[in-house]
This record gives sequence, structure tokens and C-alpha cells, in this order.
Amino acid sequence: MERRPAGANLAGLRDHNAALVLSLLRARAEGGSRVQLAAQTGLTPQAVSKIVGRLLADGLVVEAGRGESTGGKPRTLLALRPEAGCAVGIELDRQRSTILLLDLAGTTLRRRSVDIGLASGEPERVVGALAKGVSQAVRAAPDGAKVLGVGVGCRGPLDYETGTLHRPAGLPAWDGFPLRGLLESLLDASLDVPNVLLDKDTNVAALAAPAAVSGSTAYLHLADGLGAGLLLNGAVYRGARTNAGEFGHQVLQPDGPRCTCGARGCLEALCMAALADDDPRTAARWLGIGAANLVRLLDIDRILLGGHQIFASPDVYLRAVADQIAEHLPEPEWQSVQVSLTPAGASAVAVGAAQLVIDSALGGI
Repeated sequence: MERRPAGANLAGLRDHNAALVLSLLRARAEGGSRVQLAAQTGLTPQAVSKIVGRLLADGLVVEAGRGESTGGKPRTLLALRPEAGCAVGIELDRQRSTILLLDLAGTTLRRRSVDIGLASGEPERVVGALAKGVSQAVRAAPDGAKVLGVGVGCRGPLDYETGTLHRPAGLPAWDGFPLRGLLESLLDASLDVPNVLLDKDTNVAALAAPAAVSGSTAYLHLADGLGAGLLLNGAVYRGARTNAGEFGHQVLQPDGPRCTCGARGCLEALCMAALADDDPRTAARWLGIGAANLVRLLDIDRILLGGHQIFASPDVYLRAVADQIAEHLPEPEWQSVQVSLTPAGASAVAVGAAQLVIDSALGGI
């Protein structure tokens, strides 16, 4: 039986139910009727009508014509207004950062890259520069658009709940650093930014994939490091300590090159050693072996690839990863796995960071 989102007919959950209705409309480009929304949420038609009335008054949704007649009067369709809200997304990499502004439909309204990142000096100075970039992005928001918040995607390990980094490899100054809290405190109160979220770059990049994709997806990110974001049955899997996805630190060669984490022969170290020798084919082969391990472990349906190393030689990585998965799976015809580039392109982390905020605000996660 198809599982539907759980609504609730309780006054105390009014905001939750409104967010649920918004998330459903956001997933339906063609719009939906009040009757359809009631059926999908489990709310009563009366409750849906009250919610829709408030959303129309707030300008978050609009009436978008009539649906096809099924014998009676065609029902009025409702649609999300993309320009009613927006979110800021940040990719914080080792050397560079990308800051962009997205509307509710995922359209990029503003994009800026700056030469500052995790390895650029004192964390306080880096976060201060990000706060300035966020202020510029928020002030560029369309008139009347509500800024839902700021999302930051950066390399882990990190604690999603507290917004704190935890011993990121090769970056000792960031160990225990309250990145989210400092960014919140540095934002000008006049900007009225209600929310700041921090997550792994791989997790948010996984969210940048189209919402219509079903099943389980692994996003593999090869840039200045290597990690994975996991969407299992449509939901981000973060693990017990919100630190799942340290894909690059599986040891494949115990006597191999030293990794930034301190171990030898990690998948990340093997890929980076090959790239340092200007050998993307070997790096792609190692990545494919790691991807095959992940598929066997979690029965993944789909692999998405991203990160600037991938986009430097996309065909090489696509072919190698697909070949290694086919070689290592006992029955590749039965356990079919799609391998493709992330549809969000080189900006997947920043796009996904903004998407994290929008999904949170609209009840999507």
C-alpha cells in the first residue's frame, strides 16, 4: 500500500499541516486541487480549505486554473508561487566557497564564488567572510520574497544537530568549531534570516537530485576529498551521530598511501594519489571499486557523481564506475544500478544546501 504523508487535525499542528500542503504542491508542477491535497495528507477537506485560505492570503500559493472534469464541475487547481520565498545555499570547500540564492522552485537567482574556504586561515575570519556574502545574497532577494534561511554544506565529520565540526581531516583548527552558531550570530538582525542549517556537502548535494527520483541513491563527491551522501527510500541517512557517509575512509589497501585522516590506504588517499600523478583513470577505477562495495552493502538503485574532479573527466568516471559495479556484482542484470552525473552540475552542494532550507521550511524532510 502506498504510504502517504501524515497530516494531523490538531490546532497545535497548524504550521506542520500548512508545511505539508506546501511540500505536496511543490512536488506537483501541474498543481493540485483541495480534494487531492486532502486525499494525500489524510486531512479533512475542511482542514485543507482553511490551510489553503491562509496560504492564499499569505501569497505562498495561487489559483492556477481548472483541472479536467470527471463528470462534475472542474476543480480549482492550486500551485506554489516560486517568487514568494527563497533560500541561501553555501558550498564551503577547502579553498573556495560558492554562495547562491534559490527561489521555491529551485531556480538560481544569484550566484557568487569567492576564494576563501576551510583551509584559508582562522575559522572566525572564514565565517565572517561567509556572513558578508550571505548578507549580499539576502539583500538581492526579490521584493516581497520571504528569506527562509541559510544552508551550508561542507566536508565532515560534523554534528548536524549542533552545527559543529568534528575533527575534519587535515583541518585541526576546525575541530569542535561551532560553525552554524557563529554564522547565525554574525548575520545582521535586520536581514530577518530565521534559520541556519549545516550539513555535510555530500548530504546536501544528494538533496539537489530531482524529488521525483524514487528508491535509494548514493551521491559520490570527489573534489578536495571523497565522501558520500545517502538518500535511502527518499530520506537523507545521517546515522546515529549524524556522521554517515565517510565513504572515502574505507581502507582498501592497508599498506597504501597515508590519508589525511591518519590511516593508510583509504579510498580517498588512493584516489588523491592517482590524481596527484595526473592519472584520472586509476582514480576512477578506485572510485568504482568503492561504489561497488557500497552497492553490495546497501542495495543502492542509483549512483550520482559530482565534484570538480569528476567534472574534469566525466566520461572517464562514468565508464569506470559503471564497469566496476557490473564486474563486482554477481548478477548485474538482476541488480541494475544507474550511474550518472548529478543533474545539479558543479553547483550541486550549494544548490542542495539551499534545498535543505526550503525542504525544512516546507515540511519536506
